[in-house]
Amino acid sequence: MHVFICENTPNGILTGVYDAWELKIQERCSHADIYLVSGQPDNYELFCDYHTVAPSSENAGKVVSTLNRKLGHDFYETILTAILSIDLSGKKKMDKANAVYQTIVAALYSPKGARVLDSLSNPYIYRVFELSRATVSEAHHLKGFLRFSELQNGILFSTIHPKNNALPILAEHFTDRFPQENFMIYDETHQLAAVHRAGKNYMLVDASDINTELLQNYSENEARFQKLWLAFFDSIAIEARTNPELQAQNIPKRFWKDAVELRHFCE
Repeated sequence: MHVFICENTPNGILTGVYDAWELKIQERCSHADIYLVSGQPDNYELFCDYHTVAPSSENAGKVVSTLNRKLGHDFYETILTAILSIDLSGKKKMDKANAVYQTIVAALYSPKGARVLDSLSNPYIYRVFELSRATVSEAHHLKGFLRFSELQNGILFSTIHPKNNALPILAEHFTDRFPQENFMIYDETHQLAAVHRAGKNYMLVDASDINTELLQNYSENEARFQKLWLAFFDSIAIEARTNPELQAQNIPKRFWKDAVELRHFCE
């Protein structure tokens, strides 16, 4: 068995797919004898050859190009969103990197092509399906719940705390929606930020050293509108009909800390 240890990023896992396929061709081994893991394995097994994958944008790009050309963009989007998911099940379930690899193998070898994604009885494909669904579902929620605040320098800023790495999906969505705005979305969970300059494409940057205090310097208009919004929110509330359970159903509590009118409930 050949085990490829990949960095838990799209570049890392897709490079692992490229390297594994190259090994399969060179050594003429079976795809079934190849296993990909995202991150360091808990245990190293006997009779396994371990390969550490060095992320390569060039090789990952070749995989992306092949998937788009042979299987279509929708298939690639499913693979990407599965990779962006954060597996909270630990080692109880199949590693997402291996599920991605074996799903790609199944699609490229099957006459069905991209339609193999409908074959949910296949454990690899089902794993990709559930991982992709988790990321897409959370991104869908965040598109509705995300709040921008205007800073003193005119930049629109938002903080999010997603479980999955939904930031690339959100960045693409808001770049399309606000192409002429300067904005920044800060993913505090994963210490990443999407930075967009007006008229340009967005960039994903490391935000581990970000100064969050500077990002609380709101413009005068923003501070005024936040006060007005809070006053409106309080004035329309009917104390006798307060229903926290219904509130939590409409906006899950994990999103409250990033909503102006709800964050004080989290303090």
